[in-house]
Amino acid sequence: MSLIIAGERSGVGKTTVTLALLSYLRQHQLPTQSFKVGPDYIDPMFHEYVTGRPCRNLDLVLTTEAYVQDCYTRHARTAAYVLVEGVMGLFDGAAPAIAQQKVEDHEQRRTLGGFGSTAHVAHVLNLPIVLVVDCSRMSQSIAALVHGYCHFDPNLQIAGLILNRVGSDRHLHLLQTALAPLKLPVLGVLHRQDDITIPDRHLGLLPTTEFPHLEPLITNLANLAAASFNWEKIMPLLATEQNQKLAAARSNLAPAASTSPPTHRLSPLPPALPLRIAIAHDAAFSFYYADHFDLLRTLGAELVFWSPLRDSTLPENLQGLILGGGFPEMFAAALSANLSLRKAVRAAIAAGIPTYAECGGLMYLCEAIVDFDQQAWDMVGVLPTQAVMGQRLTLGYRQVEAQQDGILLPQGATAWGHEFHRSTLTGESPKPLFVMRRQEAESSGPESDRKHQAAGKGPGEGWYLPNLHASYVHLHWGATPALPQRFLNQCHQFRNWSALNQ
Repeated sequence: MSLIIAGERSGVGKTTVTLALLSYLRQHQLPTQSFKVGPDYIDPMFHEYVTGRPCRNLDLVLTTEAYVQDCYTRHARTAAYVLVEGVMGLFDGAAPAIAQQKVEDHEQRRTLGGFGSTAHVAHVLNLPIVLVVDCSRMSQSIAALVHGYCHFDPNLQIAGLILNRVGSDRHLHLLQTALAPLKLPVLGVLHRQDDITIPDRHLGLLPTTEFPHLEPLITNLANLAAASFNWEKIMPLLATEQNQKLAAARSNLAPAASTSPPTHRLSPLPPALPLRIAIAHDAAFSFYYADHFDLLRTLGAELVFWSPLRDSTLPENLQGLILGGGFPEMFAAALSANLSLRKAVRAAIAAGIPTYAECGGLMYLCEAIVDFDQQAWDMVGVLPTQAVMGQRLTLGYRQVEAQQDGILLPQGATAWGHEFHRSTLTGESPKPLFVMRRQEAESSGPESDRKHQAAGKGPGEGWYLPNLHASYVHLHWGATPALPQRFLNQCHQFRNWSALNQ
């Protein structure tokens, strides 16, 4: 199977439908590779739990069309079935200013929808779309809605519909009667499910690392898929010419080594033993792109996973630290109580170990995290500021320009990133890491930020030290492997004099 699951808008049940399909395929022991459109971290965690394979993000803003095509091709050929979960509504993408800048940067525009939208990815990959429709508050009007989605961009292939939140058999009859003239297959019908829910909180779904009863949920979703989807109609979608080629390519599953990201045009690292890079990875720090781990390993790094929640000290013989995003605010008490580990992290950074801290990692390096109850919890204290939780959501793509000669980006270099957080810092860095060159119109920054946005630039962001990159901005290294290579070069230099390696 090679389909994109799209929604007519956010909140229609794309993730539930996708997980149900994946769970059914797992129940029948069918090897499946999943993908997620956009910068999301949490939905891919659920995909990986079900499939047993890392889910890959397809983000045309953070990377490029060429990279999305390459990433999809490399990983799709290792499985018999492929499923892509879309983002927001089918045609919802980045703000017009960002789309204009990406086009100016020589990206192609192939869709009538927003740049980076599910429709855009469908065009780039030439994949059919299954549209999920929330039927809970309409009946005959569904025909007008679906007709509009099918004809807005005639170059898209809408392969069928999944009707979600159908109230009754009578409701279903009204929907089917209204849709009949469109001659579009209904591939599945899901009635309202009160017993299948995935809890969420302030940044989305509850991550799999905190989900108490995930396996029963997956079993229920598989059973739901078996009863609710018309598999006789879904499976023949493989008969399209594009999917025949993909199926033929997948008939001989590629070995794991073939999924390594391309790193050509990069200078090799200096000859040395593998660099040991410590990756903070637990319930508090879990926001990582699998592509980053692939790149680091391909470039010669040995990844050592550790837990700021559980470990009393850092792993031995390290040349670099990575602190990813996550939910440190939800585990602030436990992180604060682990005093020996906080001291070890602070000592390592003071000794000069190259450190990449992103969003939640930035918060952990502050003097304290002030939680939603306004209680302050001591953190590592490398940065003289506090991270204070609030209700305002800062969300959107960012184009950033490096203001310092850092461990990841040289001064003057630009990159695309994404912000998604509800905390703010009480202090400003004397040496900001970035200046924002573009901001999304819907971001929730203060009035001063909106004024900067109108001028095409924004305030300083991030904290810089010669050996530290700390920022709220999430980066995707896939299309820019020079970023992790620069980081590993710094790690290689550190290994030659670090007291930690004695």
